[in-house]
Amino acid sequence: MNEKKIVGEKAADFIKDGMVVGLGTGSTVYYTILKLGQLVKEGLSIKGIPTSIQTAELAKKLQIPLVSFQEIEQIDVSIDGADEVDSHLNLIKGGGGALLREKIIAKAAQQFIVVADSSKLVNGLGVFPLPVEVVPLGVKLTENHIKELGGKPRLRQLDGNPYRTDNGNYIFDCIFPKITQPLELEISLNKIPGVVENGLFIGMADLVVSLDEKNQPIYLNRGGT
Repeated sequence: MNEKKIVGEKAADFIKDGMVVGLGTGSTVYYTILKLGQLVKEGLSIKGIPTSIQTAELAKKLQIPLVSFQEIEQIDVSIDGADEVDSHLNLIKGGGGALLREKIIAKAAQQFIVVADSSKLVNGLGVFPLPVEVVPLGVKLTENHIKELGGKPRLRQLDGNPYRTDNGNYIFDCIFPKITQPLELEISLNKIPGVVENGLFIGMADLVVSLDEKNQPIYLNRGGT
C-alpha cells in the first residue's frame, strides 16, 4: 500500500458524525476523500466544504453532501495535503493550484489536519518552489517585486498558456535561496500589490499525519510527536 493512501485514510479517523469538514486538494487528501465517501455510504453524516472545483466534483461523485460558507457557522475540521512540512509544522502548499481557497478554509477551521507522506517532511522550507497567486493585471510589475524579495519567480504554464486558478488568477512558482524566516516572507509577499496570497502556511497546522521509516502512522502536533 502506498504512503499517500495510508496517511490519507488515517486522517479520516478524526472525522465524526455531524461535522462540517474542509475537503482539501491534492494526491494525498484524495484518499481521505475516498475514505470519507465510503464512510458516508455506511451512514456517516457530514457536510463538506471543498477547496477546489476538482475536489467538489470528486465529492459529488462520492455523494458527500456539500455546503457553502453561507450555510454554515463554522468548520470543525479541515484536512489537506502539503508540498513541504518543516519541524515546526510550517507548510508550503499550492502545488495543486488551490492555495487561496485552501488557506481560507484552513483558517476558518477549528482544527487543521495535514496529511503528508514522509517525503514531504523537511528540515527547512524552500526546496519545493513557493507558489504565489497573483492577479493577471500588472503581472510583470508583481514579478519584479517578488524578485526584490530575493525570489526567482517562474510563471506556471498549462498547455503553453499561463495557468489559471479556480479564481482566474496566475501563479508564480518561486525559488528562494533559503526560507529562514517564513512568517516574515509570508507577510512581505502579501504586502505586494497584485499578490492575492502565497503558499506559506505558518503556524496553521494543528496536526500532521505522516509515516515513520517502518511505514507506521505518526501524528505530529505543535506540542511534539
